[in-house]
Amino acid sequence: MAPAQIFSPVEDLPRIPDDLTLAQFTLDYQHPCRPVRKTGTPWIIEEHTGRRIGLEELRTRTYGLANALKIRYDIKEDDVVLIYSPNHVDYLVAIWAAHRLGAIMSGANPLFTTAELVYQIEATKATVVITHPESLPVALSAARETGLHSDRIIMFDTGSCKNLQTDTVETLVTQGLASPPRFTERKLRSGEGKAKVAFLSFSSGTTGKPKAVAIPHYAPIANVIQIASFYKVNENYAPWEEQRFRPVVPLYHIYGLVHNTHFIFFAGMSIVLSTRFNFTDFLKSIDKYRMTHLFLVPPHVVLLCKHPDVKNYDLSSVRYIVSGGGPLASETLEQLAKRFPNASMGQGYGTTESSAGISIFPLDKKRDLSGSSGKLYPGITARVERPDGSLAEFDELGELVIKTPSLALGYANNPDATRETFVNG
Repeated sequence: MAPAQIFSPVEDLPRIPDDLTLAQFTLDYQHPCRPVRKTGTPWIIEEHTGRRIGLEELRTRTYGLANALKIRYDIKEDDVVLIYSPNHVDYLVAIWAAHRLGAIMSGANPLFTTAELVYQIEATKATVVITHPESLPVALSAARETGLHSDRIIMFDTGSCKNLQTDTVETLVTQGLASPPRFTERKLRSGEGKAKVAFLSFSSGTTGKPKAVAIPHYAPIANVIQIASFYKVNENYAPWEEQRFRPVVPLYHIYGLVHNTHFIFFAGMSIVLSTRFNFTDFLKSIDKYRMTHLFLVPPHVVLLCKHPDVKNYDLSSVRYIVSGGGPLASETLEQLAKRFPNASMGQGYGTTESSAGISIFPLDKKRDLSGSSGKLYPGITARVERPDGSLAEFDELGELVIKTPSLALGYANNPDATRETFVNG
């Protein structure tokens, strides 16, 4: 029998820049694989208002917020900006502003209790918390317990909290744009992107408490390029109507941060951004905005298969569906295929430690309903090991071990867990 090791050819992988932050790569850099975005194509469409936001507005708001964060809070290199909020139209602006300052972003689940948020603030040593009006009471409570002054809590907007004396992202953007520049964005040295931390993203905590995964800027950039290379973005490999990614999960999660946002921006497409998931609103938005690509998790797929409201909306614009974050049985995928007879569909697999994607259903297969998580992205090696570290045979039970250019640096401030999980490179 053959050993259980698979190589995805590294020669298929275009150059990955190692001297850029994720903000610079996304907002300022034209990679050879990146399509030229069609004039007038927005980057973000706000779901409930229909507001359309383009590159220049995003770059301007990012600069304004970065300047104000420096002026008001003296955010500097390697400080941690913690975002505790459901999706918001300025969520990515806040991430990029932190990166412009050389700071690190850590996203917290907006459903966290005070105790859970306290744990993340203390584990990351966060210097400011950006939150949503609905999340403000828990944010203030966690700040008191950790000794973080309440004036270092920033709201994305005031919502119904009109009389609070708390800074908002909007007021900070306005102040930053009206003030002289107080920061100089540092350019990374060659190779520095592989070591400079962009995100402290927390793992699921399957064993013990969740661990802060230290993800360098190079890792999500590598994953975006791996995905783009796999899907032949910017290549005429098939007739136009058959090409995928031609020119909605939470953003605190690595799946939302990399695959659903930064890769989609790279591919020249628009994101419809909702504050929080409501299934009926989701169906309305597919119909209203003629969505073409859906990035789902298994509970979304089950709803699409079984919910009676599905038949009330025109979902014919959808031509690509991928599910990740957990396994789907082939029977469920077959039900989904009946709902969307013309769409390509299948599953993908990834981890926080790999900065999201590891595998996806193949480009040469319109549908993969087998339950498989697909083929490896370019430049990845996967092997199945026995408990003693030796290579297992195919069909033999073992542990999946991955090597990829998008790998995290390890777990922040947790050398024992890092040694246990990250082995031999």
